Amino acid sequence: MQTTLRCSKKTVRIGQDKPLGIIDEKINPTGRKKMVEALQTGNYEYIRELAQAQVKAGADVLDVNVGVPGLDDVAMMPVIDQLLAESVDVPFCLDSPNPLALDAGLKAAPGKALVNSVSGEEERLAAILPLVKEFGAAVIGLILDESGIPATPEARLTVAEKIFNRAVQMRIAPEDVMIDPLVMAVGADTNAGLVTLKKGYIK
Repeated sequence: MQTTLRCSKKTVRIGQDKPLGIIDEKINPTGRKKMVEALQTGNYEYIRELAQAQVKAGADVLDVNVGVPGLDDVAMMPVIDQLLAESVDVPFCLDSPNPLALDAGLKAAPGKALVNSVSGEEERLAAILPLVKEFGAAVIGLILDESGIPATPEARLTVAEKIFNRAVQMRIAPEDVMIDPLVMAVGADTNAGLVTLKKGYIK
């Protein structure tokens, strides 16, 4: 089974039998002062050059995030979508906690985009999955819910199944649901590696 993303000219296929797919996350202001300033001041040439550099370096998909405090992300997301569509030929991974910004971004994104992301929280499932269905997108499912990130493989699998089953019930294709297991840093939790590798978790 493989997930297929598209832009105007390029198709990217992600699956176990495919080469590693690289999703670049430089078009994201989190922790990047220069990117924040570029979005605030409309320095689109910087964003264009950054995107082109990442694609040249091997990015298959561009993560697009315009979340800056005080910035109208609903208005900005389609502007950046259009800028990138004119600058590079790779699919987009639209990254925002705001369903309205995702809606605006999906309307402007060429081809078939990836939505980053939906969790097992009921509010998020109800807000995000209808957009994924409406626009024929794919979606990343984060293994967390109202209680946070589950500590055990079994509990994480339960959240993953919830996300997957809810998406399929909405007639989203199974191959369009990608699960992020949220691998935690071993430095913060020495048991994190075992949780990720446990057979029952990844089967």
